[in-house]
Amino acid sequence: MTMNIRTLATLAAALALAACSALKPAEKPGDGKPGPSSAPDEVASPRADVPTVRLITAQTPAVRAYRKTGARQIYNAYPQRIYKGKIPPLVYAVVVVETDLDANGNVKNVTFSRVPSHAPEVPPKIAELIKAASPLPSPGRLGGHTYVDTWLWDKSGNFQLDSLTLGQRSR
Repeated sequence: MTMNIRTLATLAAALALAACSALKPAEKPGDGKPGPSSAPDEVASPRADVPTVRLITAQTPAVRAYRKTGARQIYNAYPQRIYKGKIPPLVYAVVVVETDLDANGNVKNVTFSRVPSHAPEVPPKIAELIKAASPLPSPGRLGGHTYVDTWLWDKSGNFQLDSLTLGQRSR
């Protein structure tokens, strides 16, 4: 008896479908709920003690504009700490800072998505500066969100923020 490839493929598909339904957990009669054998497949509901994932606001024009507004507030709070002119070609530290703000501009939390391993003293100083400058201007219709900016930190302790930087010297 010879079978062609199409017949073999059809037979294999039918057997695979039959196997899937044979492995399906049995339902209890009358209640319509899966039996105890399906418990590992159930999706657990979220627990209150597990922190939710922070969502960083997309870089819309309004968010980019707020970055400059927030940076100006920090510059106004520390005019003596702003690095004047173009920064050197190799800055001491580059730190990406995520500042969680509420709808009124109050700083709720400061975290870092990029920290310099050679300058561990810089991120805590930046967090202190941001918290002391709080509240930042109200984000307006943006509401509470995460304000992200990059701090360019010089060895002198002076800094520029990427959103307001004057650029970098070539030498």
